[in-house]
Amino acid sequence: MIAKRLCDVVVSSMALVILAPVLLVIALAVFLDSGLPILFTQERIGLHFRTFRIRKFRTMVANGRGNLITVSGDHRVTRVGKFLRITKLDELPQFWNVLVGEMSLVGPRPEIAQYVEPFRERYASILTVRPGITDLASIEFRNEEEVLRKCQDPLKAYVEQVLPAKLDLADKYVTSHSVLGDFVILFRTALKLI
Repeated sequence: MIAKRLCDVVVSSMALVILAPVLLVIALAVFLDSGLPILFTQERIGLHFRTFRIRKFRTMVANGRGNLITVSGDHRVTRVGKFLRITKLDELPQFWNVLVGEMSLVGPRPEIAQYVEPFRERYASILTVRPGITDLASIEFRNEEEVLRKCQDPLKAYVEQVLPAKLDLADKYVTSHSVLGDFVILFRTALKLI
Protein backbone atom coordinates (compact mmCIF):
# COMPACT_ATOMS: atom_id res chain seq x y z
CA MET A 1 0.00 0.00 0.00
CA ILE A 2 1.47 3.31 -1.12
CA ALA A 3 -0.37 5.28 1.59
CA LYS A 4 1.00 2.99 4.31
CA ARG A 5 4.58 3.29 3.07
CA LEU A 6 4.27 7.07 2.74
CA CYS A 7 2.96 7.27 6.31
CA ASP A 8 5.86 5.08 7.48
CA VAL A 9 8.44 7.34 5.83
CA VAL A 10 6.90 10.59 7.08
CA VAL A 11 6.34 9.42 10.67
CA SER A 12 9.70 7.64 11.05
CA SER A 13 11.57 10.65 9.62
CA MET A 14 9.80 13.03 11.99
CA ALA A 15 10.29 10.66 14.93
CA LEU A 16 14.04 10.38 14.34
CA VAL A 17 14.38 14.17 14.17
CA ILE A 18 12.07 15.03 17.07
CA LEU A 19 13.37 12.25 19.30
CA ALA A 20 17.05 12.89 18.52
CA PRO A 21 17.72 14.43 21.98
CA VAL A 22 15.98 11.48 23.66
CA LEU A 23 17.97 9.02 21.55
CA LEU A 24 21.21 10.75 22.57
CA VAL A 25 20.29 10.69 26.27
CA ILE A 26 19.43 6.98 26.08
CA ALA A 27 22.65 6.25 24.20
CA LEU A 28 24.63 8.07 26.88
CA ALA A 29 22.78 6.22 29.66
CA VAL A 30 23.51 2.84 28.05
CA PHE A 31 27.18 3.77 27.65
CA LEU A 32 27.59 5.03 31.22
CA ASP A 33 25.77 2.00 32.64
CA SER A 34 27.45 -0.80 30.69
CA GLY A 35 29.78 0.59 28.03
CA LEU A 36 29.78 -0.27 24.34
CA PRO A 37 28.09 -1.22 22.10
CA ILE A 38 25.15 1.16 22.41
CA LEU A 39 22.96 -0.68 19.93
CA PHE A 40 21.97 -4.32 19.76
CA THR A 41 21.42 -5.69 16.26
CA GLN A 42 20.04 -9.08 15.37
CA GLU A 43 19.12 -10.79 12.12
CA ARG A 44 15.36 -11.12 11.71
CA ILE A 45 13.13 -12.45 8.94
CA GLY A 46 11.25 -9.74 7.06
CA LEU A 47 9.07 -9.17 4.03
CA HIS A 48 9.02 -12.23 1.70
CA PHE A 49 11.52 -14.02 4.00
CA ARG A 50 14.26 -11.44 3.36
CA THR A 51 16.62 -11.09 6.29
CA PHE A 52 17.50 -7.74 7.84
CA ARG A 53 19.18 -6.48 10.98
CA ILE A 54 16.79 -5.09 13.57
CA ARG A 55 18.13 -2.28 15.76
CA LYS A 56 17.46 -1.72 19.45
CA PHE A 57 19.23 -0.03 22.30
CA ARG A 58 21.26 -2.70 24.09
CA THR A 59 19.53 -3.76 27.30
CA MET A 60 21.70 -6.72 28.26
CA VAL A 61 25.34 -7.10 29.20
CA ALA A 62 27.60 -7.07 26.16
CA ASN A 63 28.30 -10.56 24.77
CA GLY A 64 25.86 -12.08 27.26
CA ARG A 65 25.30 -15.78 26.65
CA GLY A 66 22.08 -17.62 27.35
CA ASN A 67 18.60 -18.30 26.03
CA LEU A 68 17.20 -16.36 23.09
CA ILE A 69 14.05 -15.98 25.17
CA THR A 70 14.23 -13.35 27.91
CA VAL A 71 12.14 -13.68 31.04
CA SER A 72 11.45 -11.12 33.75
CA GLY A 73 14.35 -10.94 36.19
CA ASP A 74 16.94 -12.20 33.67
CA HIS A 75 20.37 -11.53 35.23
CA ARG A 76 21.76 -10.42 31.85
CA VAL A 77 19.54 -7.30 31.76
CA THR A 78 21.38 -4.13 32.85
CA ARG A 79 19.99 -1.48 35.23
CA VAL A 80 19.28 0.95 32.39
CA GLY A 81 18.16 -1.96 30.23
CA LYS A 82 15.44 -2.88 32.71
CA PHE A 83 13.95 0.61 32.46
CA LEU A 84 14.25 0.63 28.66
CA ARG A 85 12.52 -2.73 28.33
CA ILE A 86 9.65 -1.77 30.66
CA THR A 87 9.04 1.50 28.81
CA LYS A 88 9.82 -0.02 25.37
CA LEU A 89 12.27 2.85 24.73
CA ASP A 90 14.79 0.24 23.58
CA GLU A 91 12.68 -0.10 20.42
CA LEU A 92 13.15 3.53 19.26
CA PRO A 93 16.07 2.79 16.88
CA GLN A 94 13.64 0.71 14.83
CA PHE A 95 12.34 3.95 13.35
CA TRP A 96 15.49 3.66 11.20
CA ASN A 97 14.41 0.17 10.09
CA VAL A 98 11.06 1.71 9.14
CA LEU A 99 12.64 4.62 7.27
CA VAL A 100 14.79 2.36 5.08
CA GLY A 101 11.86 0.06 4.29
CA GLU A 102 12.81 -3.02 6.30
CA MET A 103 9.92 -2.55 8.70
CA SER A 104 6.66 -0.67 9.05
CA LEU A 105 5.20 1.21 12.01
CA VAL A 106 2.52 -1.47 12.29
CA GLY A 107 2.86 -5.08 11.21
CA PRO A 108 3.60 -8.52 12.66
CA ARG A 109 6.70 -8.40 14.87
CA PRO A 110 9.74 -9.87 13.09
CA GLU A 111 11.14 -13.13 14.42
CA ILE A 112 14.51 -14.85 14.24
CA ALA A 113 14.93 -17.68 11.72
CA GLN A 114 14.96 -20.33 14.45
CA TYR A 115 11.33 -19.58 15.29
CA VAL A 116 10.18 -18.88 11.74
CA GLU A 117 11.25 -22.20 10.22
CA PRO A 118 8.94 -24.48 12.26
CA PHE A 119 6.00 -22.28 11.19
CA ARG A 120 7.24 -21.50 7.67
CA GLU A 121 3.91 -22.32 6.03
CA ARG A 122 2.08 -19.86 8.26
CA TYR A 123 4.76 -17.22 7.78
CA ALA A 124 4.40 -17.52 3.99
CA SER A 125 1.19 -15.49 4.23
CA ILE A 126 2.21 -13.35 7.22
CA LEU A 127 5.39 -12.14 5.52
CA THR A 128 3.47 -10.71 2.59
CA VAL A 129 3.43 -7.53 4.70
CA ARG A 130 6.38 -5.73 6.30
CA PRO A 131 7.04 -6.59 9.93
CA GLY A 132 6.29 -3.75 12.33
CA ILE A 133 7.40 -1.97 15.47
CA THR A 134 4.04 -2.80 17.00
CA ASP A 135 1.09 -5.05 16.23
CA LEU A 136 -1.85 -6.78 17.89
CA ALA A 137 0.49 -9.28 19.57
CA SER A 138 2.61 -6.47 21.05
CA ILE A 139 -0.53 -5.20 22.77
CA GLU A 140 -1.83 -8.63 23.80
CA PHE A 141 1.55 -9.85 25.08
CA ARG A 142 2.74 -6.58 26.62
CA ASN A 143 3.98 -8.46 29.71
CA GLU A 144 5.36 -11.48 27.85
CA GLU A 145 8.56 -11.65 29.90
CA GLU A 146 6.56 -11.82 33.14
CA VAL A 147 4.27 -14.53 31.72
CA LEU A 148 7.23 -16.64 30.57
CA ARG A 149 8.98 -16.25 33.93
CA LYS A 150 6.17 -18.24 35.54
CA CYS A 151 6.61 -21.15 33.13
CA GLN A 152 8.71 -24.17 34.06
CA ASP A 153 10.25 -24.22 30.57
CA PRO A 154 10.00 -20.68 29.09
CA LEU A 155 11.44 -21.67 25.70
CA LYS A 156 8.96 -24.52 25.29
CA ALA A 157 6.09 -22.29 26.42
CA TYR A 158 7.11 -19.64 23.89
CA VAL A 159 7.28 -22.06 20.95
CA GLU A 160 4.19 -24.11 21.84
CA GLN A 161 1.85 -21.46 23.29
CA VAL A 162 2.92 -17.84 22.93
CA LEU A 163 4.23 -17.89 19.35
CA PRO A 164 1.20 -19.74 17.89
CA ALA A 165 -1.09 -17.22 19.63
CA LYS A 166 0.97 -14.38 18.13
CA LEU A 167 0.70 -15.99 14.70
CA ASP A 168 -3.09 -16.12 15.06
CA LEU A 169 -3.08 -12.36 15.68
CA ALA A 170 -0.67 -11.83 12.76
CA ASP A 171 -3.00 -13.79 10.47
CA LYS A 172 -5.88 -11.60 11.62
CA TYR A 173 -3.86 -8.46 10.86
CA VAL A 174 -2.75 -9.62 7.40
CA THR A 175 -6.29 -10.44 6.28
CA SER A 176 -7.88 -7.20 7.50
CA HIS A 177 -5.25 -4.46 7.82
CA SER A 178 -5.99 -0.89 6.78
CA VAL A 179 -4.56 2.57 7.41
CA LEU A 180 -7.36 3.27 9.90
CA GLY A 181 -6.73 -0.08 11.59
CA ASP A 182 -3.04 0.78 11.88
CA PHE A 183 -3.87 4.07 13.62
CA VAL A 184 -6.08 2.15 16.07
CA ILE A 185 -3.20 -0.25 16.85
CA LEU A 186 -0.80 2.69 17.32
CA PHE A 187 -3.29 4.35 19.66
CA ARG A 188 -3.83 1.16 21.65
CA THR A 189 -0.05 0.67 21.88
CA ALA A 190 0.37 4.21 23.23
CA LEU A 191 -2.35 3.55 25.84
CA LYS A 192 -0.61 0.34 26.94
CA LEU A 193 2.69 2.17 27.33
CA ILE A 194 1.07 4.91 29.38
